[in-house]
Amino acid sequence: MDISQILNELGEDREHYFNAVAPPIMQTSNFVFRKVADLGKAFEDEMVGYLYSRGVNPTIDILRKKLAALDGAEDCLVFNNGAAAIFAGIFANIKSGDHIVSVAKPYTWVQRMFDVILPRFNVSVTYIDGETLASWQNATKANTTFYYLESPNSWNYAIQPIEEVAAYAKSKNIITLLDNTYCTPLYQKPIEMGIDMAMQTATKYIGGHSDTLGGVLCGSHAMMKKIFDSEYLNIGSGIQPFNAWLMIRGLRTLTTRIERITQTTEEVVRYMKQHPKVESILFPFDESFPQYALAKKQMKGACGLFTFVLKTRKREEIVKFCESLQHIMMAVSWGGHESLIIPKCAGIKPADFNPDVVEQRYIRMYAGLEDAQYLINDIEQALSKIE
Repeated sequence: MDISQILNELGEDREHYFNAVAPPIMQTSNFVFRKVADLGKAFEDEMVGYLYSRGVNPTIDILRKKLAALDGAEDCLVFNNGAAAIFAGIFANIKSGDHIVSVAKPYTWVQRMFDVILPRFNVSVTYIDGETLASWQNATKANTTFYYLESPNSWNYAIQPIEEVAAYAKSKNIITLLDNTYCTPLYQKPIEMGIDMAMQTATKYIGGHSDTLGGVLCGSHAMMKKIFDSEYLNIGSGIQPFNAWLMIRGLRTLTTRIERITQTTEEVVRYMKQHPKVESILFPFDESFPQYALAKKQMKGACGLFTFVLKTRKREEIVKFCESLQHIMMAVSWGGHESLIIPKCAGIKPADFNPDVVEQRYIRMYAGLEDAQYLINDIEQALSKIE
């Protein structure tokens, strides 16, 4: 299906809502029935009818159809945030005594789940760099039932060989979930490469305006039904109609925003690479990137996130640079209209800062929708303030 049809038409039966161009927000908790038999059918399977908006809702269904189609998946569930989507996808597919293999240093709330919550249920986790198939094979045990991937991740952009890992996992009956937030389905299709569940934080590029939260989980209908009937309904972590409507609005401009962000990022990266006060750049589509060949093989593009290291060993100089920026804001997340920056040292106590550990000197930047030269000028004046 053509992407323009997905973003602008799929799921939108306008004759059902007064031929309105924009779908309405079905801001209702409840749905009525005239026949007892119809109510009984809704009780039997909440996923196929409208009973209670904790489960399915007309506005949310439009979003689900679009997101599933973008990922090339049979079905989709949408959550209040990305952490909830990952939690449900994993928790629905493990049991006491199971073992999980995960990429090292995963998203904060995934690691909290692995290190704090799952041990209470006798589930163990092994962390690996995940950059070769052998690392997954060597970490796999007789009781391994789940692989968690992030490709690329959101700091050093480490990549996993997705097709190889997915094929090996299937041969061992191991379920796979991949966080595809960095690329979005526009630049990477995990389902087509054999991954069971593709996840993305819709807060980022899907919403696109930094005004709502969401998490997407795509996969087979059977897998989504399994999660819907357990974790999704039980925890009550489904997205609300108004937030789903904002996501639909965000999808209208997704391709245009991604194209603009990609072009701007490439220009800013080129500028940063040649600057005498910049030590190094980490960006998957830069030829200096350690996994550049794999990135080009698996990804169509690299969007707006990159990391750089300044030629300074002083924490106070990193702080001065970040605090000298006048237009690029300091905040977590990415994917909205605004450019953002975050230094790794913000999460490290000054007394514990070690310049010999290059990761502690990382500064991550997201290039938004501003003009590239506007961002470059801001970076230039901030760099002029440091030694």
